[in-house]
Amino acid sequence: MTGFARADGTEKGYGWTWEIRSVNARNLDVRLRLPPGADRLEPRARAAVGERFRRGTVNATLMLTRTDGQAPIRVNREALDQILALVDDLRRRIDAAPPRIDGLLALRGVIEQVEQQESEEDRARLDDLIVASFVAGLGRLAEARAEEGARLSGVIVGHLDEIARLAVRAQEKAVTLPAAIEKRLTDQVRALVDQQPALPAERIAQEVALLVVKADVREEIDRLVAHVDSARGMMREGGAVGRRLDFLCQEFNREANTLCSKSPDIELTRIGLDLKTAVDQMREQVQNLE
Repeated sequence: MTGFARADGTEKGYGWTWEIRSVNARNLDVRLRLPPGADRLEPRARAAVGERFRRGTVNATLMLTRTDGQAPIRVNREALDQILALVDDLRRRIDAAPPRIDGLLALRGVIEQVEQQESEEDRARLDDLIVASFVAGLGRLAEARAEEGARLSGVIVGHLDEIARLAVRAQEKAVTLPAAIEKRLTDQVRALVDQQPALPAERIAQEVALLVVKADVREEIDRLVAHVDSARGMMREGGAVGRRLDFLCQEFNREANTLCSKSPDIELTRIGLDLKTAVDQMREQVQNLE
């Protein structure tokens, strides 16, 4: 399910902002982007997402800045001495102009920021506050996803109604199949009377019975109706029903496929194809549910 949330805070010279996005996915996939030095927060952030959500790709980005101004800088004299020694060595070997001061200071590692030392207690408190902001952001993201889920619920119920309607049509058509099969077989036998001896009525009845058994789709229709009732019950329960409905869509599709393969009638086959279409449309929406 899709959604976006933002959470921020400040504490003792630090400011931070979380941006959290969620998009549809079959399973839960957590992707974190943390600034250097904040990797220690990753296990707690992942655990917080796992406690809140079951599905979706969750992207979270932490922006951490200092609010008490730029940290002081200093010259790394050890690095500078090594560079000057290398310059002296090169000047003895080749004829070159001496390096400029601005060029030396621009070399990586010569100028560095002096980070203020923090106690373990201060760092632990900062971590707790940052994670608490993240959890609050997850709560706002959950609210956004819930709003989308409420809108999707009406769409999914509509698809269930369509599947139930098609199951009724299939049931009505299945009732007429034995008589239609018998008529078609009888017509075929009559067409062959001039070429083959007429079959006795008992033999025709046996063939009709065999064809009716092969074409019997009542069991598939009964299961379709039962699956519709189960899905409606899940929707009434609410909560994280996405995975369960996703599995139920597989069962819907299996019954529709079996109905089409057993159907001896073109109209019943069309009903089965309409069922498959309705199930596919429902599955697309179910993928968006928690």
